[in-house]
Amino acid sequence: MALVLGIDSSTQSTKALLVDAESGAIIEERRAPHPDGTEVNPQAWIDALEKAAGPLLERAEAVAVGGQQHGMVALDAQGNAVRDALLWNDTRSAGAAQDLIEELGGPAAAAERTGSVHVASLTATKLRWMRDHEPNNAERTSRVVLPHDYINHVLDARGGFFTDRGDASGTAYFSPKLNGYDPELRVHALGHDFEVPEIAEEPNQIMGETNGGAVIAPGTGDNMAAALGLGLEKGDVSVSIGTSGVAAMVVDAPVADATGAVTGFADATGRWLPLACTLNASRILDFGCQILDVDYDTLGDMALASEPGARGVIFIPYLDGERTPNRPEATGTLFGLTRKTRREDIARACVEGLLCSLADAVGFLENVSGEQSERLLFIGGGIKSRAVRELAPTVFGREILVPEPAEYVALGAARQAAWALHGGDTAPEWSFGRTQSYSGESAPQVLEAYQEARG
Repeated sequence: MALVLGIDSSTQSTKALLVDAESGAIIEERRAPHPDGTEVNPQAWIDALEKAAGPLLERAEAVAVGGQQHGMVALDAQGNAVRDALLWNDTRSAGAAQDLIEELGGPAAAAERTGSVHVASLTATKLRWMRDHEPNNAERTSRVVLPHDYINHVLDARGGFFTDRGDASGTAYFSPKLNGYDPELRVHALGHDFEVPEIAEEPNQIMGETNGGAVIAPGTGDNMAAALGLGLEKGDVSVSIGTSGVAAMVVDAPVADATGAVTGFADATGRWLPLACTLNASRILDFGCQILDVDYDTLGDMALASEPGARGVIFIPYLDGERTPNRPEATGTLFGLTRKTRREDIARACVEGLLCSLADAVGFLENVSGEQSERLLFIGGGIKSRAVRELAPTVFGREILVPEPAEYVALGAARQAAWALHGGDTAPEWSFGRTQSYSGESAPQVLEAYQEARG
């Protein structure tokens, strides 16, 4: 039995799945935490990698990494980090994003050139921030890689730097027209050019080898890996509720959204993966638990004890600013409080605020791509909440599907590793487990009131 290793190096932890390459059956799973914060010493990822994946790596014939997108890992000429990595959820570069948009000729021109209208999440904006605020670090920067690229480099016995077009497409110095890097955009961001990882020519190309002889696939960004792990096809929209909320769909041609709501990324199969990403998702539930001093189950029970619309209470959940819509300086806001407001209504407003924010993301995605979704597949830690599962059909006004819980980023990375190991034109067909459907009475007034309140 050939075994492959899929690694998910996410914002919060490293997860490693040892998987049967033929069936996709999970043989063993391990994880290790990452430090909290929006800037992290890259060595922390390597320490977590050794704890989570180290004991499994020697049993694998192939390995691939799915990593958090956009993070800026700036290296000097000797390959050392010039500063802690700035992660996707670090919003200090919001002003730099606006500068880059204006210099490229406005939002439409930026979207056409890079696939996205710049927001603070994207790597190029972090490079511009470093140029303006840490010029010495900018001058020392010789190479820039993303988190998954850095882990590839450490895994590879030859110390190569390589990536795939999926993760590279989230840098804002990748060109959809060129289907590769644009050197002019690199210089534009940092003030001088720098080395970048080699982009795999094929999605299942073997790019390196570990010290133990396992082949290394290109790896990809976490959103692309999740789509591959889910087996996402045309007509499907995945809605992931993790640290961030992500709505994504597979299409055949790149998109360019001048409003900035949708980013035009590439996927891990040679197609494209437009997606809308919110900064706030499962942490909205964390916030509800915190202010009501309850656990997650109790928060859900309280939310279900209220009614659609939470008796007039509306929560705009932009706790860490927001990316979709692009409001980096925004804060969370509660509307409609009266003397009759109950704790159950606030709990309901938190859950409905989360779901309305995700419904916004799906709506933006469908409008920009010109394709209506046939299936909504909900994944991520947040969907474990009974209230989220049961209230989603009410807010979205349609049936939702919840695939069997799994670490889909790590599973997608494992699927890519199996594809690299065995070759072929398409990724191996794996069984993705049982999918449960949820339906309920539609309450369109909930989303309408939310959208009116958020403006």
